[in-house]
Amino acid sequence: MSPRTSGAFESPRTSGAIEAIPDPWGVRRAENLLTSLEGILSARVVTTPLGEVCEVHILAQAGLPPKQLVRNIESALLAQLGLKVDHRKISIAQTAEVRPIELLERDTVRERTLQRALLFENMSVAPAKRPHRIAITVTLSFRGQTETAEEEASDTPRSRVEGAAKASVVVVDRLLTDFSIALEGAKIVEAFDREFAFVAVQGLGGRETSLLTGSAEIRESAERAAVFAVLDATNRWTEARRPG
Repeated sequence: MSPRTSGAFESPRTSGAIEAIPDPWGVRRAENLLTSLEGILSARVVTTPLGEVCEVHILAQAGLPPKQLVRNIESALLAQLGLKVDHRKISIAQTAEVRPIELLERDTVRERTLQRALLFENMSVAPAKRPHRIAITVTLSFRGQTETAEEEASDTPRSRVEGAAKASVVVVDRLLTDFSIALEGAKIVEAFDREFAFVAVQGLGGRETSLLTGSAEIRESAERAAVFAVLDATNRWTEARRPG
């Protein structure tokens, strides 16, 4: 009886009368063929000791009609391998989403980071009502809560950095209800042929007082860098005190 009618893999080593014996290479060939079909994520072919296919297990994406998948599998096995398999031996399991473990781990880490970190939302600089002064508005968020603070400063490089840092500290202090922080100072420093915003913040948690420092390279503006310098200092501090 030929493989086309028996549902068995033929050993390439037999001659004369065809003898159906287990053929792992044939199994792998069939599984590789099935996983190449559209919508099929994985396949497992089970054979009897005589090499006859007794079960075909398929994991497929959701949204594809199971009957159509079974017909595609039957047609592919028959056309490519000359193997006729009863549709009752084919079982279909469908999943909404199958993602690589590396991607799942990356998204999990990102989600946990977003939950624990202070996030930058927006910053604006506009002329104040008084001449030669500016109004700096900073918006941050923490665990879904958003806060905004405005600080007025003189229109000088040093004051602009200090004003952005002060506004940031006010917002952080409102968001971190379990702790309290206060700005010690902010300035522009030069290092490695670049300019950085550097801040020092006092962190108050229970009986503990810590001097927190943070920095950020000045790219778009000194004010924006000052905001990120405050986040650089406070995020590390709040993370160290996050409940396990």
